Amino acid sequence: MHTRTLAELSAALHAREVSSVELTRHFLARIDALADKLNAFVTVTADAALAQAEAADAVLGAGEAGPLTGIPLVHKDIFCTRGVRTSCGSRMLDNFVAPYDAFAVERLAEAGMVTLAKANMDEFAMGSSNETSWYGPVRNPWDLDKVPGGSSGGSAAAVAARLAPAATGTDTGGSIRQPAALTGITGLKPTYGRISRFGMIAFASSLDQAGTLTQTAEDAALMLTAMAGHDPRDSTSVDEPVPDYRATLGDDLEGLRVGVPREFFDEGLDAANAAAVQAALDEFRKLGATVEDVSLPNVGLSVPAYYVVAPAECSSNLSRYDGVRFGYRAEDPVDLEDMYKRSRGEGFGAEVKRRIMTGAYVLSAGYYDAYYLKAQRVRQLIAEDFRQAFASVDLLLGPTTPTPAFALGAKTDDPVTMYLNDIYTIGVNLAGLPGMSVPCGMVDGLPVGLQLIGRHFDEAGLLNAAHRYQQVTDWHRLAPGGEFA
Repeated sequence: MHTRTLAELSAALHAREVSSVELTRHFLARIDALADKLNAFVTVTADAALAQAEAADAVLGAGEAGPLTGIPLVHKDIFCTRGVRTSCGSRMLDNFVAPYDAFAVERLAEAGMVTLAKANMDEFAMGSSNETSWYGPVRNPWDLDKVPGGSSGGSAAAVAARLAPAATGTDTGGSIRQPAALTGITGLKPTYGRISRFGMIAFASSLDQAGTLTQTAEDAALMLTAMAGHDPRDSTSVDEPVPDYRATLGDDLEGLRVGVPREFFDEGLDAANAAAVQAALDEFRKLGATVEDVSLPNVGLSVPAYYVVAPAECSSNLSRYDGVRFGYRAEDPVDLEDMYKRSRGEGFGAEVKRRIMTGAYVLSAGYYDAYYLKAQRVRQLIAEDFRQAFASVDLLLGPTTPTPAFALGAKTDDPVTMYLNDIYTIGVNLAGLPGMSVPCGMVDGLPVGLQLIGRHFDEAGLLNAAHRYQQVTDWHRLAPGGEFA
């Protein structure tokens, strides 16, 4: 049962081949048996999950169920969940119990989905390997000595290991697409503003975007239809109609214009990864698409621009964590200043401190123009590059990551090398575009991801292209073997 997709589980539940309670118990048993090997979860909500499953079965029995009713999932622990610890992977919020649900959590609960657990993650979503969490690193189910990617590594590992059929994630610079690529699943980052950020703990507010981690593009379409929509509680939420993304899956790709950014095939790209992506491009040609080279001349500046803008916003957003109202508070402070300093010093990890200090520096009076303002100008140049490219093509394709998953600890001592893991994904966030990663091959027993990038709010076209590719390939059907089979 755990090998089935959301669409297959939905069909089984509606045909009454299995109940939501039976399905939930099955996944909880897998979590109980296997989760410790991956360190993929912070909190498991077994009792609440079974109660939700019983309610879902009543709805199914009454014939009033939707396509997601009764299907289990896990939420990245960056999403507030009423009455459940929401840690954001940090000691700072280890004791924080959210008093309300995030928008994404609300929408999926309304759709009838069952929450199994809260997934481990890089602290405050700051990381590319899921090694910065206060709760320890997450491991890749394809090779337990490798990273699963980050910051949504716990969500990705859980879906890849079939401990849950789907998960939520967030993507600030690649944190859905990159772990999806490294664990062999489908990860979707929608257009900025497509899903409300209400109740999603902020890292970099102009970049953060909620999304999905699933086995297939069809599953992502099901979840996005439920999650997307306008929310007046979020000023960046866009009031755009939400289509049924599943309705257009299977549309013909004849005449689709695919652009391949030549800057993505640089010397940093592993040759085997490049070969897998080229093979995927051949499949799109067979499906009727035309493929041409395009240029994104400023995309090489994405990483330095991002690591000015994102830390600046992070330093502002994380200033609220001072040990006064909620979160970690240092023991026995001698005065208020001591409480502030020690609470933040003890509550935050090394990577979070690094980014807070970087952000405070670039926003300071003497350096604002030289760094932050210049980075925002570069950001506009990158966005303009994408606009120019989409004037001649409908979709951009390329690698998601430079290499397959790397060893735990291999890059923790070199932040710059770690940051370069997101070199192909960051530009999408800076431009606010939708992007996704789908499996397109294997290298030395590890998955490789193909990145698809679309126009603003063209998630339907993006999902259809990914779905048609998955109809003619089997990479998305591969799963870790051994104990996870």
